[in-house]
Amino acid sequence: QVQLVESGGGLVQAGGSLRLSCAPSGLTFTNYVMGWFRQAPGKEREFVAAISRSGFTTSYTDSVKGRFAISGDSAKNTVYLEMNSLHAEDTAVYYCAARYTTSGNVYNRPTEYTYWGQGTQVTVSS
Repeated sequence: QVQLVESGGGLVQAGGSLRLSCAPSGLTFTNYVMGWFRQAPGKEREFVAAISRSGFTTSYTDSVKGRFAISGDSAKNTVYLEMNSLHAEDTAVYYCAARYTTSGNVYNRPTEYTYWGQGTQVTVSS
């Protein structure tokens, strides 16, 4: 049984930083594309970042480029989302997602991912 468990969310002031973690069980993330998505109240779930199975390819939505960084630690089987210079507009529930792949591609649509975590709340106060 695959489970993705996110942690690291919380309340932070604008300009601050948080690091989210995603610890999958039942899968080895180096065989999967791993993605981070977020959903704010009343809005659709949107892509934030993704990392290929090798870790060589990453992708970000434009609004977080230069502020967020996705990375993976194969020894800990954990994927991270480092978030810096947070804005109030970054407030959302953040979800980790996984898709098995044999390619080096990354994906940015929710429908392209198979497994999802329960989400972790990030609140940025202005």
